[in-house]
Amino acid sequence: MHDQSLGELRAGLDRKDYSSVELTRHFLGRIHHGQRLNAFISVTEDLALEQARQADARIAGNDSEFLTGIPIAHKDLFCTLGVRTTCGSRILDNFISPYDATVVRKLKSGGMVMLGKTNMDEFAMGSSNENSYYGHVKNPWDEKRVPGGSSGGSAAAVSARLAPVATATDTGGSIRQPAALCGLTGIKPSYGRVSRYGMVAFASSLDQGGVLARSAADAALVLQAMSGFDRRDSTSLDRAVPDYPGCIEASIRGKVIGLPKEFFGQGADPAVMEAVEQAVRIFESMGAKTTGVELPNSEAGIPCYYVLAPAEASSNLARFDGVRYGHRTEQYEDLMDMYERTRAEGFGEEVKRRIMIGTYVLSSGYYDAYYVKAQKLRRMIADDFQRAFEKCDFIAGPTTPGTAFVIGEKSDDPVSMYLNDIFTNSANLAGLPAISVPAGLDHGGLPIGLHLIGRYLDEATILNAAHQFQQRTDWHRKTPEGFE
Repeated sequence: MHDQSLGELRAGLDRKDYSSVELTRHFLGRIHHGQRLNAFISVTEDLALEQARQADARIAGNDSEFLTGIPIAHKDLFCTLGVRTTCGSRILDNFISPYDATVVRKLKSGGMVMLGKTNMDEFAMGSSNENSYYGHVKNPWDEKRVPGGSSGGSAAAVSARLAPVATATDTGGSIRQPAALCGLTGIKPSYGRVSRYGMVAFASSLDQGGVLARSAADAALVLQAMSGFDRRDSTSLDRAVPDYPGCIEASIRGKVIGLPKEFFGQGADPAVMEAVEQAVRIFESMGAKTTGVELPNSEAGIPCYYVLAPAEASSNLARFDGVRYGHRTEQYEDLMDMYERTRAEGFGEEVKRRIMIGTYVLSSGYYDAYYVKAQKLRRMIADDFQRAFEKCDFIAGPTTPGTAFVIGEKSDDPVSMYLNDIFTNSANLAGLPAISVPAGLDHGGLPIGLHLIGRYLDEATILNAAHQFQQRTDWHRKTPEGFE
């Protein structure tokens, strides 16, 4: 059952080949088998089986939807009613959410079964999943290597077939980068397409919820269910959601693919570039055309991002002070001492680093020099994309400069770690939809990701392109050895 697509699982449930309870037990057994990956922070076995029983009742009563009875894992920064939500941090180790995030509520109302909460870089700050209070996650393709971050737990779980699909979030590449390193399809929709209500904030103007799945077809199904306007989120867009599953079968003949020279220069592993160039040739064989485009400010995306994101994080994380919820230090002399000790104990090193940077760039002496300039640069990056899309339908390039690196290899070099998002974070800065799909394996057998960026609110085009690519390749069907 674990090697079936969501469509195949739906058909199996409808044919009564197995019940949702049996399907859920199967994946719970897989999770137990794959414990060494450390992909889950919490496994909600009792809740999952109860939700599966409810799903079976809905199916028996002809009251089911497409996703009813299908298991899912949630990244552990989506609030879940009555279930611990930690954000991978000690400071929220004992926090039990009193409500469901909108994403969780929507998928639950559709009858999906929550298997548990997946491990992640603390407060989504990281590119390797080495920053979690609960320990690093291992890449199922090579357990000495990272799965990518911050959604590394979700990626490892789906890649190892511990869950059919998982939710994830993306602030600068945290869906697409682990998708590339773990051989998955990962989509970040346009900013505002998916509600952020109940999604614990890192950088509010950049965060967006999305999906990690085995294929574009599976991702389209779950994204359809997640998307839509939410009055409780002031950044949510009141726009009709396209029929994503219905859009993916169209031919891409005549579509124009933009190839930015900035994405095809030096800096990426030759094996990665070879795979991406081969993917472009496959698109051309399907009747797509290519054209050169320019994104002259994209190389400044990393410094721009690492001014704006920490600035927003320093504000968002001020709420974690030991007063209302979460960890509180046991010994303190006064209120200020409690704040300081609680935050010193509760936050990890990377989170502290980013809070310090954010506070610095927002301070009165440096606000104009750093924060204001970064906001202007952000606008310039968005304008570059707008001009590029006058010539093409979507943009293609590598997702990451290389494949999965060894655990600990970049821990002492934050800048090198940050550069893993060099191809992805500009889409967040511009609020654009983007998807990573498997496009090959390097000489060591590690997955390579192809990155597609679409126009604002045009998730349908990149899902369509990704699906058509997957109809002609089998990279997305590859399974890590030992998890077949």
